[in-house]
Amino acid sequence: MLDQVTNPSTSAPVATATSKLVVEGVSKWFRTPRATIHALDNVSMQVAAGEVVCVVGPSGCGKSSLLDIIAGLSKPDAGHVLADGLPVTGPGRQRLVVFQEPSLFPWLNVFGNVMFGLRLCPELSNGERREIAHQYLALVGLEKFEGAHVHELSGGMKQRVALARALAPDPQVLLMDEPFGALDAMTREHLYDDIQRIWSDSRKTVVFVTHNMREAACLGDRVLLMSKAPGRIVQHFEIPLPRPRSIYDVELIGHAGRVADALRGTIGGGVTE
Repeated sequence: MLDQVTNPSTSAPVATATSKLVVEGVSKWFRTPRATIHALDNVSMQVAAGEVVCVVGPSGCGKSSLLDIIAGLSKPDAGHVLADGLPVTGPGRQRLVVFQEPSLFPWLNVFGNVMFGLRLCPELSNGERREIAHQYLALVGLEKFEGAHVHELSGGMKQRVALARALAPDPQVLLMDEPFGALDAMTREHLYDDIQRIWSDSRKTVVFVTHNMREAACLGDRVLLMSKAPGRIVQHFEIPLPRPRSIYDVELIGHAGRVADALRGTIGGGVTE
């Protein structure tokens, strides 16, 4: 039976010894000469160490804005974010982002792109960086494409390079902003398997933004539902299924359907099962 908690944002989470991330009362406005847009409204959430939390909601509900604030790329207008009990005041190597577009450097080959990410680790020698780059390209199954250039890669391969580049500096938290949204269904399915395998090996803490309910149920330990703008967390669902998971599993489809129904009932539209 799916566990549901309605309006968890009405009581701010309390940090515990296992809390990797705590978001408390975060609100965000975007101001232009013509309008003020209220993007996030009093968002509170907690993510345990090693947990995968998926955030879902309709387009424009503030999912990406929330991820940017957790990453330290943007500052909230109210509230704050704690990482390992310390305030997030800017970007850092302990919280790295994988975006929907891979954002690879076209003048570098696959190996060079992963090595670039390791510039965040000045304490490592060049030899150590090279060894780590080889290790993570093997982890994402691209060890035979180290010398390939970006224009020679498929969309799924580019996203694997972006994932290896983010993992190589060994961040504590991986933030993923609809990383598979632009890919075809078959490629996404392969990447779901990759993400679950990599998580099983690394036990990284992951916050994964998506609008796809089945993707969320496949990858997440919990799914947080956001309302339309201004975004608020209105419900959460536990997904107590063993890994690895298949998006074709009947029980998983049931969980995804209930999350989708909750979204339709709460905010209407914008739901992909």
